[in-house]
Amino acid sequence: MRGALERGLTSLGLALTATQTEQLLEYLALFAKWNRAYNLSAIRDVEQMLSKHLLDSLSVAHLISGQRLIDIGTGGGLPGIPLAIAYPDKHLALLDSVGKKTRFLFQVQQSLGLSNIEVVHSRVEQYQPSQLYQGVISRAFSSLCNMTSSCQHLLANDGKFFAMKGLFPEDELSALQKTYRVDAVHPLQVPDLSEQRCLVVISRER
Repeated sequence: MRGALERGLTSLGLALTATQTEQLLEYLALFAKWNRAYNLSAIRDVEQMLSKHLLDSLSVAHLISGQRLIDIGTGGGLPGIPLAIAYPDKHLALLDSVGKKTRFLFQVQQSLGLSNIEVVHSRVEQYQPSQLYQGVISRAFSSLCNMTSSCQHLLANDGKFFAMKGLFPEDELSALQKTYRVDAVHPLQVPDLSEQRCLVVISRER
């Protein structure tokens, strides 16, 4: 598994330390273990978890901006945990409304010693942070409109939405509210994954 991870990191252009690589492997092991009881993911095969969860999350690492970010509907910590490991200087809040998932995230935080994450057990509509975020990222939302309308109260004026999607979301882009603009749609190349993936970057119209 280590070799596959290291090859994936090289393919993504990520030069992580030995400690960071160990943290990613430990996270993957914890995810696989807790998944059996907590149903964090429908994927049960660890090799598929590596490509479809870990490397998929890290495929956006070079495209994410801002020091203070929040991962909405993070589930088992995707993409937030891999990004927090890759960027220990960034603060990442991990929000989910399901208690068993946030309990898992607290366990990961403790086991890996991640001081740059904050676990939030809340519905997104009810969460009122003391400080707004420079970036809102998610793999969980069904539509871009849903993401922007549900999370607009979390984003600083100059912040950006980072929506991880599968196929190019043409219908979703055309339906986006006029108060937002699409800055970029980045095609993603995920090692050992044939499915199309992209990252949509959205900001408020000035």
